[in-house]
Amino acid sequence: MVLSVIGVICLVAAVSYQIFGRHVLNNTPTWAESLSLLLVLYVTMLGAAVAVRDAGHIGFESLVNLLPEAGQRRLQIVIHLLVLLFGALMAWYCGQLAESVHSYKIPNLGLSEGWKYAPATLSGALIVLFSIEHIIALLRNQKVVPAWH
Repeated sequence: MVLSVIGVICLVAAVSYQIFGRHVLNNTPTWAESLSLLLVLYVTMLGAAVAVRDAGHIGFESLVNLLPEAGQRRLQIVIHLLVLLFGALMAWYCGQLAESVHSYKIPNLGLSEGWKYAPATLSGALIVLFSIEHIIALLRNQKVVPAWH
């Protein structure tokens, strides 16, 4: 989450510089928009991983609460396994996509197009790890303490 906050700060700075360049200097910096779009991807994907870590994602609490306690735990484990599967697939396929476009360049930045898919790959890997953490906590009858209070 700290990296996402730093990313938001950099995003605000890049957009502010772009606006300043366009309206005050009458010379729009061409790289600022490309950088802003890239930063949005990083902030969003890292934030999504933190949401899984802190159980802030969409859940089935109403269905879970209808079950007896043992059933609730089993269903929660199944939900975290499904989230883990989603994270693994996201990491794998975004990694393959990043590899397939790594030779192309992002206009105005000169960076590889693969950097656009790196945050989703990283986020998928973090989602897998955070889902494993939740499953282990459920098996031990413990709660995962949110990282971001």
